This record gives sequence, C-alpha cells and structure tokens, in this order.
Amino acid sequence: MSQNFLNYIGGQWVPARSGRTFWNHDPATGEALGEFPASALEDVDAAVAAAAKAFRGWRLTPAPKRAEIVFRAGEIIRARKEDLARAMTREMGKVLIEARGDVQEGIDMAYLAAGEGRRMYGVTTPSEMPDKWAMSVRAPVGVVGVITPWNFPFAIPSWKLMPALVAGNTAVFKPAGDTPEMAWHFTKILEEAGLPPGVLNLVFGSGAEVGNPMVEHPGIHVISFTGSTDVGLAIAGRGGALGKRISLEMGGKNAIIVMDDADLAHATDAIAWSAFGTTGQRCTACSRVLVHGRVHDELADRVTAKAKQLKLGSGLEPTTDVGPLVNRSQVEKVHAYVEIGAKEGTLAAGGGPARDGALAKGHFYRPTVFRDVPAGARIAVEEIFGPVLAMVKVESLEQAIEINNASRYGLSAAIFTRDVKSAFAAMRDLETGIVYVNHGTTGAETHLPFGGTRGTGNGHREAGHTMLDPFTEWKSIYVDFSGRLQRAQIDNA
Repeated sequence: MSQNFLNYIGGQWVPARSGRTFWNHDPATGEALGEFPASALEDVDAAVAAAAKAFRGWRLTPAPKRAEIVFRAGEIIRARKEDLARAMTREMGKVLIEARGDVQEGIDMAYLAAGEGRRMYGVTTPSEMPDKWAMSVRAPVGVVGVITPWNFPFAIPSWKLMPALVAGNTAVFKPAGDTPEMAWHFTKILEEAGLPPGVLNLVFGSGAEVGNPMVEHPGIHVISFTGSTDVGLAIAGRGGALGKRISLEMGGKNAIIVMDDADLAHATDAIAWSAFGTTGQRCTACSRVLVHGRVHDELADRVTAKAKQLKLGSGLEPTTDVGPLVNRSQVEKVHAYVEIGAKEGTLAAGGGPARDGALAKGHFYRPTVFRDVPAGARIAVEEIFGPVLAMVKVESLEQAIEINNASRYGLSAAIFTRDVKSAFAAMRDLETGIVYVNHGTTGAETHLPFGGTRGTGNGHREAGHTMLDPFTEWKSIYVDFSGRLQRAQIDNA
C-alpha cells in the first residue's frame, strides 16, 4: 500500500511549497510505493536557511556528543536491518542479500564515523620560536549539500552525511528520484536518534529543480555528489566558479585481468558476481575482462554458462540471482549498447530484455556476455551501468595494464593470478583508486578510502581515514607565551 511522504526542513515534515508531487514505483512489479514532494528552489531556500540557523549550535556541540547521536542511529539501523533491506529491494530492485549489505554499510559507517568524534585528530608540531606552541585542528566548513544516486540508497548517504555531521557541519540532502523512500528512512532514523532540528534537511525532487539550485546556492559551502561523470563535471564547473568545495564520486569502467595461470573457476565466480550483482548497476561493477589469450576461450565459455544459469526476478524472492534495472530508460540505454556491441564482438549470452511471465511487469534485462571484443570497442570503454560484460583478449600483463590505464575512468581493477610477481606489479601499476588481487572489482570496506582517478573523481575520497577531508578545513593555531614580539623567519634567521 502506497504512502505519502514529506520533506524534512528545520525539524518539521512538510510538503513542497508548490504542492506538487511525484510517484515512486517498484522496478520489479510497477507497483506504486509512495508519493513524494516535487520540490523546487523555494524548498531549497528554506532548507538552507534552516541548516544555516542550526550550524552555530551544532558546531559548538562537542564532537563526542555529535558522534553519540550518529552511533545511536547506527544502533537503530542495526535493529531494523531486515525491514530496511526489504524496503530497499522493493524500491531499487537489488536482491535481498545485497540490500542487506547496503544497509550493513550504513551500520558500519555509523560506528566508524562515530569514532571520529573522539578521534578527530589534528597535528602538534614544535614551533621554530621559543616559548611558542604550534598546532593544527579540523574545523567544519558550514552547510553541506549532499546529492546521492539510486544504486546504493542507504550506504552512499551514510558515507557522506555521517562524517559531515560528526565534523560539525549541517546539511541539505537531495536523494535520487528513483529511491526517495530510503532517504526518508535514513533521515527519520537520525531524527529519532536525537539530531537537533535543522542539522539535517531532506528535500525531494529532480536534479533540475533541486540539485541545480543546491549547487548554485550561496548558502551551501560544499557539494558532495555521487553520480555520472558528465553530471559531476558539470557540477564541478558551476560550483567551482562560485568558490565551493566540490567532492565528486563518478563513473567507472572496471576491469578484471585474468592471467593464464589463474584459477579459472574462482575467477568465473568473481566475474559473474562483479558483473551481474546489483544488475551491473554499481560504479565498481566489472564491465570488462582483460583475459590472457591462452585462456580466453575457456574462461569465456565458463562465464557464458554462468550467466545463462542466473535467475531473474523480484529481489524479494530467495531464488532470484539478478533483479531488475531501476527504470525503463535504463533498460533502453543498456539495450542500445547491446545493439552496438553486437557489431563489435561476439554475443555469447543474453542480449535483450526479459519479459517472460511476471518479468513483463518490471524492468528486467538478461545478463549479457560478449567475447572477442576489441579493446577499443565502445562496449569495452564506455560506462553502460547494466548487466553487460565485454571479454577482451590480451597477450601479456603489461598489455592488460596499459589497456586498463587508458580508460577514461579509474575506480576499481582486479587481477587473478597465482604469480606473486604479477600480483605486485599490478598493485603497483594499475592506476585506479582500488585494486583487488584474486577478487572481483566490488566489495570495498568502509574503513579504507573509497574513490578513483581520472573521470571517476576529483581527488577526494570517501570513508576510511579520509572521511572527514571533504567536510573540514584545516586551521593552524599559534600560541605565543613568550611575552614579547617574535617574528617567525626573521628573528630566528
């Protein structure tokens, strides 16, 4: 049964000021799940005003106390993990075991970020002058604008908002239009955990009506965005021109390198999970395999057989391996690439939407494998964001690394080999933010930095020990207790 949802501004649940709404649907069944505010500039203005008003009090709240609220939110999430996972599967489509993992990342991040409340380290260093103290500390930036995608609708908001709040910032949060309900649950939990009014403000709506006004709003000092590279670069251009700090996590075209000494059974399982898990809708999904020519055909046969065995259906069904794509336009985009791929490589599995029986109600696409794909083919270099895998033949590790590093993107890469020299060469030479050895391209853990190079990001990292970096300024402090004028670089020359 569908529900009506509201924005959260200044501690109040309110409709869009225009009264306009939009509907959210289950991508597996088409069922209406809820009605949400279709917000616009006036709602963004109200949210920014509320965040700015709350900033002083929140900044002055001791960091351990801020962190306790985030920790309590983690406890609430843990207690409701199964309900949240089921809500996510209904809304986004990913299979239930993956939805549970998405929620678990929120739990993990809450505990990790909460620890920063008592561990928000600065640096002390000796002064070059006598009787003088020198140190640096972190300070919150101000009002943070957070814009998140639909593929990890609980984990990604947690990566951004939990560190931002622990650091003393206030926030305006715009979730993706395809997964608004998970943002509502996320915000509701933080409210229940005791977050003061105005510290977190939730505004539903489109990128044009809410996202763009956030990027251009003079009251927002940081924009943290996860989404496509083209949109991210446009945000960087507009926001950077206004002097904002911009943190971007964007696209990927991730490769698994398989050498001729690899365990092919192990590699096959990892490739299938990396390529078809979340229906290929991960920025870390494996969308190309750079496989040594000696084992290309055998590995292609194994991966093709595995892809054909995967069962499509509602992610709530325990026998389902692959859920739906998030919406109809994503089906159309994926199929357009598959038609391009049919002219570039050999189609070995899949190749079209799945519309049998109950699947006809949803946005399903068959796991698709192309073999013997040229390294420069469009399906081997462009991000598709669906269950499509291109297998590219290589003759050496050096060639595989060269092909990987030539990509526009640089998020995740992996290598399967039994040779320690090859493994360490790949760890050293792969120009990606994440490297796996004998593992797929997915599975990042919250206590290590997450992010990529080139078209995947702009130098910032999320999670790990870097989590506070986008949301804090460094402040250097000098305390001179000498009782006399001392001039650094002059009096000590």
